[in-house]
Order: sequence, then C-alpha cells, then structure tokens
Amino acid sequence: MATKNHNLSDYDISSVPSAEGMRVGIVVSEWNDNVTGALLQGAHDTLVRHGVKETDITVLTVPGSFELIHGAQQMTHLPVDAVIAIGCVIRGDTPHFDYICEGTTYGLARLNATQPIPVIYGLITTNDMQQALDRCGGKLGNKGDECAITAIKMVDYDRRITKKDRRITKKD
Repeated sequence: MATKNHNLSDYDISSVPSAEGMRVGIVVSEWNDNVTGALLQGAHDTLVRHGVKETDITVLTVPGSFELIHGAQQMTHLPVDAVIAIGCVIRGDTPHFDYICEGTTYGLARLNATQPIPVIYGLITTNDMQQALDRCGGKLGNKGDECAITAIKMVDYDRRITKKDRRITKKD
C-alpha cells in the first residue's frame, strides 16, 4: 500500500502483542538527523507504550544510511531480540541516491534473511525534504511507529516458533 494512502502511525492496537521482556536495538543514521531523530523518537515511544522497558532499548548511531548495514549487523551480536535500522535518503541531482537506496535495501534485506533475529527496515527514501517530514511525524504519521510495531510482532513471531522443534505455537 502506498504511504500516501496510509498513515504510518495508524494501527489496530489490539493486534499488537505485549512487548514486555523484549529487548530492541535501534541503529540510526546521523545524516538528515532532523528526520531520523523524529523517526527514532516515534520508534522509542511506541516500544515503551507497548511494554519495552527504557533500559531494554539500545540506541547507536552511524554516520549515514549505507552504514546502517554494518551497524545493524554488529547490533545483532548484542543481547537484543530485534534490530530496527532507521535512516533517510533524499533524492538529489546525482545517481548517488539510487546507489545508496539500492545498496542499503539489499544489505538490510540480506541481514534480515541471514541473522537469527529480525532486522527491521526503517529507511525512508523520498524525492524531497517535505516528503521526509510528512513521514517522520507529519501528515502521513511516523515510520518509526510502524517499525516499532513490526519489531514487536516479529519478536512475538519468533517466540511462537519453538527453537527445539520449529513448530508454530498458537498465539495467546
């Protein structure tokens, strides 16, 4: 669904499992920090709202969005149940935008497929600053909220799969 047709902060609260006892790492790009800071705040507040303790949220920064790949990979070695990677790339006059977006997307997708914990994609890619602002707490909500809900649901998913016999258990 296109973001223009969906507020990133709207979700059915009853569909979100309790996040009590979950530990979440968040790696945030410093580039476009006015946007990534707001995304981080949205993710943090949503995690806490659903039961994650402040002390169970680890936040680390990296210089830019491409570095999210390494930052997220390193964070998977910490005692966390999920990693949220937050960044913002705004189109410019050169193909740099395309290379960074494609490389970061591929790298984070690869981590999500190969690491033992979920790596949540929180990179927003926009044509201009206004589109970014609309997605970090503006008229389209906050992508950080959506990332936090995704992390909670994926940790819950992993917990429902027993590590011993890989059977899916019923949700409480």
